Amino acid sequence: MQRERVADDIYVFTSELYAQVTAGAVITSEGAILIDTLVFPEEARAIKNFLETRLNCPVRYVINTHYHADHTYGTCFFEGAQVVAHARCYDLLATRGREGLLQAQQSAPDLRNVEIVLPHLVFESGSLSVHLGNKTVEMWHSPGHSPDSIVCLVKEDRVLFAADTMMPIPYFVDGSYDDFVNSLHALKNGGYENMVQGHGEVVLRGEIEEVIQNNLDYLSTIRAHVERAVENHEPPSALDAIDIESCGKSRIPLNGLVQELHRANLQALYHEVHAAYARQT
Repeated sequence: MQRERVADDIYVFTSELYAQVTAGAVITSEGAILIDTLVFPEEARAIKNFLETRLNCPVRYVINTHYHADHTYGTCFFEGAQVVAHARCYDLLATRGREGLLQAQQSAPDLRNVEIVLPHLVFESGSLSVHLGNKTVEMWHSPGHSPDSIVCLVKEDRVLFAADTMMPIPYFVDGSYDDFVNSLHALKNGGYENMVQGHGEVVLRGEIEEVIQNNLDYLSTIRAHVERAVENHEPPSALDAIDIESCGKSRIPLNGLVQELHRANLQALYHEVHAAYARQT
């Protein structure tokens, strides 16, 4: 696991075991606020050891940005922390989350000690702020990647933990294309010092607006490709010829995983657009 200090009191942890997924810690005078917890126990425990043993900073709050396993499985190792999330995250963890963990444990023995922890504090609309010591983390709903996704702003430092609303490539198969577009627009002109993506590298202040716009351009480009295919009565397989680089994205990030995400985006959007086209005709 890699550790990076992005502000005096803010650390980012990047997994070396799963898709460069990130977690973050906000250090305060009264303990730590942890944003996501990674997937494998050894990395979650390494975060806990660093914060609570090396920094002598017990974790008081854990924020789950959404229910997906790579962001929540480590939560159970922070006993005593208050878990915070969107209300939809509670529902999805209680259903899909528990079902997914049971399936994963059958083939991954290192997950045998993982348990799903349901959030103790949730919000449904607007925003929710957690105050601890000298820090405030403001959360708001940012659906698109998943129905329950949120982003978290450390107000004093203007560091945004954008979770999977910001990745090297937008990925909406478990969420909504239209919601994703709206959520990205909502992040523009936020005056952030740094933006921590849910996977991959931290985006620096001077690059944030360009990166957000690049993600919006990608979404617009693939929609144009999909609509053209549907209007021409082409099968979904025709989209296999749409290369990720022709849509403005590199094939390199996340060790090439972005190419699989790109293909999945095209297929999901095809079925959505095709269904809408069929209703109109």
